[in-house]
Amino acid sequence: MSLPTTLGPNPYAAGCPTRTVLDRVGDRWTVLILLLLRDRTHRFTELQRGIEGISPKVLTQTLRGLERDGLVTRVVHAEVPPRVEYSLTPLGRTLVTAVAGLADWADAHIDEVQTARAAYDTR
Repeated sequence: MSLPTTLGPNPYAAGCPTRTVLDRVGDRWTVLILLLLRDRTHRFTELQRGIEGISPKVLTQTLRGLERDGLVTRVVHAEVPPRVEYSLTPLGRTLVTAVAGLADWADAHIDEVQTARAAYDTR
C-alpha cells in the first residue's frame, strides 16, 4: 500500500488532525451513542440504560468529546432537577450515516466473523 502523496491531510502522519477524528469515530462508545441518537433526542439516563456496560464517567467523557467535535448538542432545561438532553447536530447526522453502514455490515456478517474466529482459535 502506498502512502498518499497529496498535500492535504495525511492520517498516516503522527501530527495529522484527521487522526483525532478517526480516533473519535473508532471508539466503541461513540459508535453506540451515535446509533442511539440517530432516531431521537435522549436524556443522559436513557443513553446510560441503552448502552450496557458504559459507566457514567465514560458516558460523560464521550458525550463531552462528541459535543466538542460538533457532533452532538447538549441542551440543559432549567428545571429542578435539571433535565439534560443530547441530540445529533447536522454534522453528527452526516457521520451517523457512515456509522450505521458499519453497524449494518456487522449485523450482516456476524456469523462469518464468528466462524472465522472459531477457526482461528482452534489453530
